[in-house]
Amino acid sequence: MASNGTTQKTVMWRLRPAERKVLLLIGDTIVSAAALILALYFWAAKDDWLDLTWQFLQERPPFWFYLLPFLWLLLLVELYDNRRASRRSETFKGVSIAALFNLGIYLLIYFSSEPNSLPRRGVAAFIVLSAIFTLLWRLFYIRVFTAPQFMRRVLIVGAGRAGTALAEIVHGFYPPPFFMVGLIDDDPQKIGTQIGGYPVLGSSKELLDIVMDQCVTDVVCAISHEMNPELFKSLISLEEQGIEVTTMPVVYEELMGRVPIALLQSDWIIRSFFDEAHTSGFYEVGKRLLDIVGATAGCVALVMMWPFVALMILLDSGFPILYRQERLGKNGRAYYIIKFRTMRQDAEKDGKARLAVENDERVTRIGKFLRRSHIDEFPQFFNVLRGEMSLVGPRAERPQLVNELQTLIPFYRARLLVNPGLTGWAQVNYGYASTVEDSAIKLEFDLYYIKRRNLLLDFSIILRTSGTVFGFKGQ
Repeated sequence: MASNGTTQKTVMWRLRPAERKVLLLIGDTIVSAAALILALYFWAAKDDWLDLTWQFLQERPPFWFYLLPFLWLLLLVELYDNRRASRRSETFKGVSIAALFNLGIYLLIYFSSEPNSLPRRGVAAFIVLSAIFTLLWRLFYIRVFTAPQFMRRVLIVGAGRAGTALAEIVHGFYPPPFFMVGLIDDDPQKIGTQIGGYPVLGSSKELLDIVMDQCVTDVVCAISHEMNPELFKSLISLEEQGIEVTTMPVVYEELMGRVPIALLQSDWIIRSFFDEAHTSGFYEVGKRLLDIVGATAGCVALVMMWPFVALMILLDSGFPILYRQERLGKNGRAYYIIKFRTMRQDAEKDGKARLAVENDERVTRIGKFLRRSHIDEFPQFFNVLRGEMSLVGPRAERPQLVNELQTLIPFYRARLLVNPGLTGWAQVNYGYASTVEDSAIKLEFDLYYIKRRNLLLDFSIILRTSGTVFGFKGQ
């Protein structure tokens, strides 16, 4: 009984990945609110008000000023990834980019508005204070909440292909997502050996004892074959004692942000994926409204840049300015995508479809710039308005490539269950797919998105895409 009590006490101090994200959000909200209050105080003091009076709050700060903390939280979206949040270098980079982006947006509005129509002192104070406070809070988080006493202690059940793959993934993480105690397996030849850098501690018969001795908080089941009844009973017993039991695919998705298609059984898409891929009507309506608003703004920007882009393409490589190409949309329906031409006119003179690769020789000089800035994608906003595409979704592929890849990659056609997107989870997490292996990895990201899609995820993808556009990270 004593060991059970010890385990329960330990569990209370272990933070799950989702709990870490909530903790980060709460901390960021508090420090951004504090930055707003102090910014108002400094603004009032310098404005001869000497104090934060109700009259000052009513008369001086415009309504949008109180929304600055919300904007700040949106700009920190990249730092809610647990891996990035645990690294000092990523924290400094993320906070700096958010501050510069915030400043850039304000300067753009400030210089395009009437003189003296926007506050400078209050906004400047908020940007500086929010960056400093957030940085201090995030460094405190790294120092305290990534310490061993706050990390989950994980045991993998099964040292076969799935268990080995997970162990190797965890071993390659820095900082580690949790403390890996080791693995267990019923193969006597594996017991006492190292798998992926972690020890195989014993067999399933010793599971309960190993969990108690090692103060395990989470057990990950990585068994693809039929489970023996005794092991099943042991896992049920662990759940009753407060130990969290989960499966390898769930942990893989949590760590990698993608679905492990190579480790799933052939009937997975029937048993699990279809149910998890269904969404509510409210989401579909909200997503369509987001598409219409975003595509309308994109079309306005396209009309403004059209003469300049068209002239650059014409002077560089002649006509045509645009090109249309057949792609497969939702449920495999064909449509024609519209883009600015970035490749030579004879890029596919043999008529054979090819995957785009990094530093593709077929790309023109102006095409390189258009691709890196993603300006070549802007005409697709018309496809979004017509409902053929969405702002967020899997990358649209050509029918020939889909037919070829679905014979080489399991579950490949499942990506056609949703509208293709201008950007997507795979696009912001992975580069161009120039090989079958790359396409398989991008499919893992696409299936993860389809399973978990919601408006918050869509919005975060759009924000991350903005970072790649302004950073010229396209190819």
